[in-house]
Amino acid sequence: MRAVKSAHLGELTVSALGLGCMGMSQAYGPPEDRDETESIATVHRAIELGCTFMDTADIYGLGANEELVGRALKGKRDEVVLATKFGLLPSEGVARGAPGAIDGSPAHAREAIDASLQRLGVDHVDLWYLHRVDKNTPIEESVGAMAEAVAAGKVRYLGLSEASPATIRRAHGVHPITAVQSEWSLWTRDPEAAVLPACRELGIGFVPFSPLGRGFLSGDLKSPDDFPKGDMRKALPRFQGENFQRNLDLVEKVKELAASKGCTASQLALAWLLAQGDDVAPIPGTKARVRLEENIGAADITLSAEDLAAIDAVFPPDAAAGPRYADMSHVDVSE
Repeated sequence: MRAVKSAHLGELTVSALGLGCMGMSQAYGPPEDRDETESIATVHRAIELGCTFMDTADIYGLGANEELVGRALKGKRDEVVLATKFGLLPSEGVARGAPGAIDGSPAHAREAIDASLQRLGVDHVDLWYLHRVDKNTPIEESVGAMAEAVAAGKVRYLGLSEASPATIRRAHGVHPITAVQSEWSLWTRDPEAAVLPACRELGIGFVPFSPLGRGFLSGDLKSPDDFPKGDMRKALPRFQGENFQRNLDLVEKVKELAASKGCTASQLALAWLLAQGDDVAPIPGTKARVRLEENIGAADITLSAEDLAAIDAVFPPDAAAGPRYADMSHVDVSE
């Protein structure tokens, strides 16, 4: 297994594969199934293998995930690029895995960064995202307040999550935006139409979250009944009814291609993203070392132009059945 190569998010250099930490504290399975010792060991193993781009958010586990990541990074802070997010508020919806209320106001931004730093046990974060665009607060005001945190030394670089090209441009006019984070994978190709080109025009890096389709692209899920109690995927349209089977049929084709390359479906899906450019840094989430090591194995896979064409042929854009969320209103799609 070779070292993970680097990606460039604006002026920020990160490992091309990062580690999404959300699942260590929420969303996938009941709380009793979470193993903090294994989660911390996973963070440590990631660092050993050169996967040093760590992603969390203040809403994950209602703050518990930042605390867990902070404990994992004790004595190792300088070895990682640490990213967190603010703007989603605690609510019953968030507990179920659905988006809650959004607050990108300057007052909340100022409170949120201080609270995140305290939970993480650090004096600064490297990359701070607005988790969702607040339609009730002009993006210029949100980013202006975030820029104050940069000036104060609490944050090095700024990012946006699930933002449209128009919003990205407006934000970038206030303070340089280093990275945009949105869902991007074989079954979510939406950013390719307008968001990714806008980012590249402005010199902004792209961070795909859920690059394995919330685990679906692993090929391990065979039925909606495979989800444990409390798993947020039960509420997502792509994992329900006929959509599940149609999407499963697509994944089976990916598994066949992966077998021909001598890798797993997950590795092929991640290798596909890694082949999209050195301004792309996927953050597959896991809470287990064995899955982490499998994911990092994607760095060993080289995809030719023929391989990429074959993947597009079996899993073209817009092939996935069903929307990403039952309610897409929290995703900024303004032009």
